[in-house]
Amino acid sequence: MTGRRSILQMLLASLLLPLKALAAAWNRPAFEASTIDGAKQVLDMRAEENSAQIEIVAPDFAENGAVVQIEVMSRIAGTEAIAIFAERNPVPLVANFTFSHGAQPYVITRIKMAESQSLQVVVKAGGRYYQANRDVAVSEGGCG
Repeated sequence: MTGRRSILQMLLASLLLPLKALAAAWNRPAFEASTIDGAKQVLDMRAEENSAQIEIVAPDFAENGAVVQIEVMSRIAGTEAIAIFAERNPVPLVANFTFSHGAQPYVITRIKMAESQSLQVVVKAGGRYYQANRDVAVSEGGCG
C-alpha cells in the first residue's frame, strides 16, 4: 500500500506542477491595477515608442461591449510579449501574452469593453517596448 500511495502522490504532484507554474506566471497585481500606468509599472514597462509594425484588427463599431473580438499581430523581430489595455474598463489590463522563442506573435481573443475607447497594445521585444492604438466605438457597455 505504501508504495502505491507514494507513486500516486508523485503522479499527482507532477500533474499539479504545471498549474503552479501557470499561477506563478499570472501577474495578479498588474491585473488588479486600476489604471494603465499602474499596470505598466507592475509589469515594468517603460518608454514605449509608437510602431506601425503592430497590427490591431478590431471593429470600428461594436454592438455589444460584452464580446469584442480583436486580433493583434506583431511584426517586430524578437517579440516576447503582447499586452492589451482598455483604459476605461474597471480593470485596464485586459490580457498579457508571453511567447517562447520561435512562437508567432499573433493573438486573437474576445474582450469586454466598458464603453467606447481606444485600445492600447504594448509589445515587448529585445528589452524595449512598442505601442499601437485602435479606437473602438461601443453602443452597449460590457463591463459592469
